[in-house]
Amino acid sequence: MSLRFDAVNHVSHDRSNNPEVHSQKITAIFGESVFNVKTAREFLSDEAYKSLVNSIKGAKKIDRAVAGQIATGIRAWAETKGVTHFTHWFQPLTGTTAEKHDSFFTLKSDGTAIEEFDGAALIQQEPDASSFPSGGLRATFEARGYTAWDPSSPPFIIEIGKGKTLCVPTIFVSYTGESLDYKAPLMKATEALNKAAVTVCNFFDKNVNKVTPTLGWEQEYFVIDEALVNARPDLVQCGRTVFGAAPAKGQQLEDHYFGSIPERVYAFMRDYENESYKLGIPLRTRHNEVAPAQFECAPIFEEVNIAVDHNILLMDVMSRVAKRHHLVVLLHEKPFAGINGSGKHNNWSLATDTGVNLLAPGKTPKTNLMFLTFFVNTIKAVHDYADILRASIASASNDFRLGANEAPPAIISVFVGEYLTKVLNDVESRVGTKFDEQDEAILKLDLHRSIPELLLDNTDRNRTSPFAFTGNKFEFRAVGSTANCGHPMTILNTIVADTLNKFAAEVEALMEKGDKKEIAIMQVIQKYIVSSKKILFEGDGYSEEWHKEAEKRGLPNLKTTPIALDAMVTEKAKKLFQENNIYSHSELEARYEIELEKYIKKVQIEARIMGDLATNHIIPSALKYQNELLKNVSLLREAALPEKLYKGQLALLKDVSTHIQQVYDNVDAMVEERKVANNIANSRDKAIAYEAKVKAQYFDKIRYHVDKLEQLVDDELWTLPKYRELLFLR
Repeated sequence: MSLRFDAVNHVSHDRSNNPEVHSQKITAIFGESVFNVKTAREFLSDEAYKSLVNSIKGAKKIDRAVAGQIATGIRAWAETKGVTHFTHWFQPLTGTTAEKHDSFFTLKSDGTAIEEFDGAALIQQEPDASSFPSGGLRATFEARGYTAWDPSSPPFIIEIGKGKTLCVPTIFVSYTGESLDYKAPLMKATEALNKAAVTVCNFFDKNVNKVTPTLGWEQEYFVIDEALVNARPDLVQCGRTVFGAAPAKGQQLEDHYFGSIPERVYAFMRDYENESYKLGIPLRTRHNEVAPAQFECAPIFEEVNIAVDHNILLMDVMSRVAKRHHLVVLLHEKPFAGINGSGKHNNWSLATDTGVNLLAPGKTPKTNLMFLTFFVNTIKAVHDYADILRASIASASNDFRLGANEAPPAIISVFVGEYLTKVLNDVESRVGTKFDEQDEAILKLDLHRSIPELLLDNTDRNRTSPFAFTGNKFEFRAVGSTANCGHPMTILNTIVADTLNKFAAEVEALMEKGDKKEIAIMQVIQKYIVSSKKILFEGDGYSEEWHKEAEKRGLPNLKTTPIALDAMVTEKAKKLFQENNIYSHSELEARYEIELEKYIKKVQIEARIMGDLATNHIIPSALKYQNELLKNVSLLREAALPEKLYKGQLALLKDVSTHIQQVYDNVDAMVEERKVANNIANSRDKAIAYEAKVKAQYFDKIRYHVDKLEQLVDDELWTLPKYRELLFLR
């Protein structure tokens, strides 16, 4: 029996060893595995507690002497949970998390065994920086790197099987100080945005001392039976199926979306949700997504740094918990052709320490003017840096999804809805008119009359827009499901910070010339509306008409990752990140190289898998069937039957033989193109060669002939689980 049919039978078995999931009150377990402020109060001295709280609020750094007290308190708490080891938990540029476990156990000079976790171990560790992607910042022989504790993200305890480990969230930098992770730049960008936003807020409210970007991500994913996945080398190695004919039933009946959750998946969901609640991840929503076997979860909004940590942690938790249920979570943006892929919508807003959401329209002229200021500045930022924002979500896997009829196109545009479009048009219509104190209609800015309080329900959503305003936040819909949210949020925070800084400077310049503050603000807002209006689009982003219109407007349409990444190393980008203290030029160049290398390797792996499957699975199965057809035709000819009575068999034999030869020829040609690409030294040229000469030239072509063979060859001879099994057997 083939692995495929063994897997299908395996799915049908009653899995009595599936873990039982007990319902628990969420508030009873939420955060129980997290060293949060409440827990810190119990385990720390007053001095240590106050120091930690002040650090979390960003007021001051923790003194190393006090760090020792905090470390002792954290260890005492962890030991009550059965923890024996700790690790610095960080997010290198691999796209996953990293950890090196050390025990609390140590020996004193006299041989006495003790449990110890001191301040030095809490604050800093030293992983091998040259073993992680560095883009040339670290040579192989230059190994030293540092992880440094991030007090704003609380330590937590991760359970793997019956073992428990204390995880300390950290940043990761090289020996020479360059950031080698997603977290350090995000924290810099968050602080840059805080400073810029506070300056602008103070035009309206002097009591605002801090502005925090918030994030609510929506995580889409597929759930497939483990045995079926293990019978598909492409899913195991690439996270997606490189071959697979469309099943008779896919998503065309639209019966999966928001449908009844399958019992086995439901048990898995409850299990990973419980694990997430213990870790302080505030999951709120779960449901079936559009494609069969696709699902989604989403949390309550959090401060962006914590939200990013929670999302990357959730992906790890989901994958581990799935194994307990003999399932596999597929996070790839496009695991299956012909049905919707997965994204990670990033819902972003700005919150003040006075309790105001800066992207929520207010009820007074002053708060509405403040809303309009941040609303327009965000649009201006996206307009001015659309290419860099596009680069932030570029990856080999997301290229399969962007622009398909399931995700926003690669053209960055902004949707704001008809009510706010009208507001912007009203302000723009004043072009050439000088504002003055008597201009009541504009200066009072009674937006609450034209924008009802329930703004969320006053305009339709636009699922084809990459960047849409949805009532009190912007939704960056183009982020891929495998992505670390930290990178696109770093870019978004940076470009908004940069735009707000310029806005504040322009307003202050007008005030110095004698304009009153409100009039100066409106003058700059109007200027920004006019200069960024071409980024606004309310229609169907999938349509060919929009692509033509976008080209007329001069909006970039960067369809592939190697081309999109160019925006990261332009002079404009270098100036942006240097001036806002996010990336040095060398750090930016390094990340560019890392992303190109990552793209090359992923396409290279997929090309190899295609060759392997074609040679070891597809062609052998097809040849067996071809031989059966040949025997059949030979016997019919020996029986002296007229050829017209078996012309169907002859046609089938011809089709099978043609597709077999096409697979042979195209796989051989693809291998030769890979050899050519591999000899290219320049990373950009190599990535473009892999995209244009390997992927674009051969992937779809080989797949076409393989998928045709799948539909022709005897089902019992086909060794790879088919879409109908992968998507519908649970």
